Amino acid sequence: MLTDTQVRTAKKKDKAYKLSDAEGLHLYVSTAGGKLWRMRYEFDGKEKLLSFGKYPDLSLADARRERDAAKAHLRAGRDPGLERKKEKAADAAAAAGTTFEVAAREWHSQQIPTWSPKHADDVIESLEKEVFPALGALPINDITPPMVLNVLKPIQARGAIETGHRVRQRISAVFVYGIGSSYCVNDPAAIVQKALAPVVKGKQPAVLTLKEAREILRRVDDTPAHPVTRLAMRFLAITVVRPGTLAATPWAEVKSLIGQPDPIWFIPAARMKLRVRQKLDEARDHLVPLPSQAIETLEALLTLTGRGPLCFPNNRKAHKPMSENALGYLLNRAGYHYRHVPHGWRTTFSTVMNELHRQDAAVIDFMLAHVRKDKVEAAYNRAEYLQRRKELAQEWADMLLEGMPLAADLLTLPGK
Repeated sequence: MLTDTQVRTAKKKDKAYKLSDAEGLHLYVSTAGGKLWRMRYEFDGKEKLLSFGKYPDLSLADARRERDAAKAHLRAGRDPGLERKKEKAADAAAAAGTTFEVAAREWHSQQIPTWSPKHADDVIESLEKEVFPALGALPINDITPPMVLNVLKPIQARGAIETGHRVRQRISAVFVYGIGSSYCVNDPAAIVQKALAPVVKGKQPAVLTLKEAREILRRVDDTPAHPVTRLAMRFLAITVVRPGTLAATPWAEVKSLIGQPDPIWFIPAARMKLRVRQKLDEARDHLVPLPSQAIETLEALLTLTGRGPLCFPNNRKAHKPMSENALGYLLNRAGYHYRHVPHGWRTTFSTVMNELHRQDAAVIDFMLAHVRKDKVEAAYNRAEYLQRRKELAQEWADMLLEGMPLAADLLTLPGK
């Protein structure tokens, strides 16, 4: 084994040479007289060389400690050369001060081309609301699993179990991006996955009879709420489009339908719940025949939001769509927590109308923008069903709203 004296007095020669210590550690002396600590080792059947640092910056004792740490990695089945690169990357990230928010926004920008605009907005808004206040300003490499868990627990504590899991997935994706960008070396969000309350899978709750559906609307009308939210609930119940599609409806799609004798709401595929590539397929545009009650609802709504771009704007940010949660909270306040959700109107409509018109199952599926397993969509032209869809839409609205207040009356009911 080497001594401090041998290391200190080693002189340059015409050719570079090395002074061996033990267990692969040696001092490499260059022709210029520079001294570098190195270690030879074998990993995965290949001989490799690991550099620790220069002498005298790194003493003999320090070099032996570095060697022992490398040996520990080998015993654990890890390549010490790769582990050293990871450590350097983490040190560089810490020195650069790359924060979680910086990495998250870079990741988000990279993903935007593959997402729909609405999903992109949902992702960044969830990070801004739930994550950045606690983790955004921290160096990403300093964030630990307990820190991540402390962000997720309050989300689940308020009953938003699925939201907690969804936010964890997004945090984890940021860390994966950070690892690839040399901002960090670990994904602490992956570690805490099993520490969250599990998601109980099942169908979204919905009432299944016409009588129950009418009772929901009566209760909603009697529940303090913003008139736009009440009208949105009525329009959703009549048209049975998806809540996300309804919330983002621009006036440009429906304003011209008011006063028409045969109004058909044209929803472009780009706004439907489809994969990004499918949103470019014009064949997936959705046609919604509007019964008279839907037009009446739009007329009432026009007096409230008609000057803006959106039919159902956010209460605080008029340029953004209403939150889907606004409809859910209204149902909860009306007494339907865990009994009926906004999306449940589609189930209610399907159940009631299929019981009344079993022969029109394919038509009802078209009205819900479903793709049937028997490929009936490919076998029939949607226009052939359009007249029947108009009839069923009007029948549903007549049954649902018989004896109910006019849409205009919802403007004067008690607010929040």
